[in-house]
Amino acid sequence: MNKTRFLFLIFMLITISARSQIFDPAVWNFGYEDKGNNVYEIVISATIEEGSHIYSMDIPEGGPIPTLIRFDSSSLWTPEGDSYEAISPEEIFDEAFGMKIKSFSSKAEFRQKISGNAPAFTVSGAVNYMACNNVTCSPPKDVEFEINIRRGSSAAEGGGMQPAEGKTTGRGLAGFLLISMLAGFAGILTPCVFPMIPMTVAFFSRGSETRGRSAMNAIIFGLSIILIYTALGLIVSLSSAGAGFANTLSTHWIPNILFFSLFVIFAISFLGAFEITLPNTWVTGADSRVDRGGVLASFFMGLTTVIVSFSCTGPIVGALLVEAATGDVLRPAIGMFGFGLAFAMPFTLFALFPSVLKKMPKSGGWLNSVKVVLGFIMLAFSFKFLSVVDSVYNIGLISRDVFLIIWIVLFSLLGFYLLGKIRFAHDSEVTHTGVFRFFLVVIVFTFVVYLTTGLFGNPLKGIASLLPSQETSWFSQAERATLPQQQEPAFATFSPLAKNLQCQEPKYGDRFRLPYGLRGYFDYRQGLECAKELGKPALLDFKGHACANCRMMEARVWSDPEVQRRLREDFVIIALYLDDRTQLPENEWIVSQVDGKTKKTIGKVNEDLEISRFRTNAMPLYVITDHKGNPLNAPMTTNLNVDEYRKWLDEGLQLFKQKI
Repeated sequence: MNKTRFLFLIFMLITISARSQIFDPAVWNFGYEDKGNNVYEIVISATIEEGSHIYSMDIPEGGPIPTLIRFDSSSLWTPEGDSYEAISPEEIFDEAFGMKIKSFSSKAEFRQKISGNAPAFTVSGAVNYMACNNVTCSPPKDVEFEINIRRGSSAAEGGGMQPAEGKTTGRGLAGFLLISMLAGFAGILTPCVFPMIPMTVAFFSRGSETRGRSAMNAIIFGLSIILIYTALGLIVSLSSAGAGFANTLSTHWIPNILFFSLFVIFAISFLGAFEITLPNTWVTGADSRVDRGGVLASFFMGLTTVIVSFSCTGPIVGALLVEAATGDVLRPAIGMFGFGLAFAMPFTLFALFPSVLKKMPKSGGWLNSVKVVLGFIMLAFSFKFLSVVDSVYNIGLISRDVFLIIWIVLFSLLGFYLLGKIRFAHDSEVTHTGVFRFFLVVIVFTFVVYLTTGLFGNPLKGIASLLPSQETSWFSQAERATLPQQQEPAFATFSPLAKNLQCQEPKYGDRFRLPYGLRGYFDYRQGLECAKELGKPALLDFKGHACANCRMMEARVWSDPEVQRRLREDFVIIALYLDDRTQLPENEWIVSQVDGKTKKTIGKVNEDLEISRFRTNAMPLYVITDHKGNPLNAPMTTNLNVDEYRKWLDEGLQLFKQKI
């Protein structure tokens, strides 16, 4: 394979991995047609990739989520009738739902007639849809649009057709990519990697090579590192194609205990107890090919760098892959692409500009300090995996408070280490505290004080995703003891003081709790029955014990007083845990229509409900429904914008009132 072809192959693989950040086969366009007499027709069209489809607006009860079109209200225009499908959908029998379902492949088009007297005005709104192929489905997503209408023009005249630039709520891919890149930069500072930078630069700066050839080999070296890490992510991605894989990987006791053990072992190693080395054959096998020169030499130099670095970066990479396994099939590939990009960047830049290397700090005692600091951090994060096992299997050993106390102790010890009050075997004596070290000490002890406030009820919004549920804290338990006398009328049925019960006591109420003293149900059918009796819409909350995004939503959004007021007064909350391992009685087992398997636990039954009803296993997923479980507006996933969440709740409540 010649050099040009090799470079093209690497470029294409990296491009494909970068473009495939999320399964989203529909490209939307929005425009309008001027029909005259102040009447316009909004045109919403989608071009769909081959092999994929989106669902019709007309879906029978019990089927998947239909395509919904929402228009923002305005005094400048009024709708004329309802939205309709300008292209007839295909009707096929869907085995997962056991019914005929209408869907669009290749092309979809929706229209809405409106009337407006103003010479110019704007029509805005959103399309909520779900896309599927034979392998996977995307979570329901919103694509927002804004169409500027001018009298006398139309889409055909350039008056409004435009590609969709709307945002999809709850993806969080940009933030995850940033975290992955920061992890890659952190990996550079490990003792296994940092000393390799000068050796790498020396390899690409050999006198026998021209400056151009050396630069080309350095670029190939960097691309090789990115390619190797991305390929690792793709392997995990392909393994996670099954609907329940991500949930199993992130909540089952075997992988969590395994990662807990690995993190503890690596942490002890970083603290100086022993050295972890990879088999020499792994390194020498790749290193032996470096001497051949050319493009392949650069590639195997990158492979050698990755293999050697794994002694220090293994836990970081492993944590990213576990964090990535949250339902989005290509999320691990995105994480590894970001990690590899950041990891390769310093090597490549120093190889291209070797003179900059002279300004870098030399390896020494400071590098061992970095190693020890990483050891403390790894030891702290190891308890995250242990807490997942504790919460999912209802063991009850690691509550939020126990977790916080462990972190307070560990980070306090880290602060004393940075001050030189604690020394390990390979550490140099700290004779004085430098300015940089001083500010690190300030940051660490500030974090310790911040953690301490969590013992007294502070939700710790900044790190809520890393902590056990707030409902396991002693403070929350003490607070709940005073709640029965303060319940609002709608949920007075849960109070022992209530005389005339309208609803039953919540099933699994001894197993699950909602945050902030909110009351609700944990069984789908029981919750819908209560919603019907109280005349309120139901709010389905698909969540998990180990769901980091769920805890973030509760800490940052549900903590808002206005959101809590709406949840207490206007809705019946039905919290459905997808990762709970509680075994159900045999008469409550179900046979899934999706995969034909018997579901025997609370989590598996709830997961099957979400997949079969909404064609996704996203956590969290919020759905406002009527008393038959039919969604009233577009479902919502992770969205940390409090105002948008309030508006979404108000929209669902208004649609419920209109329906009844």
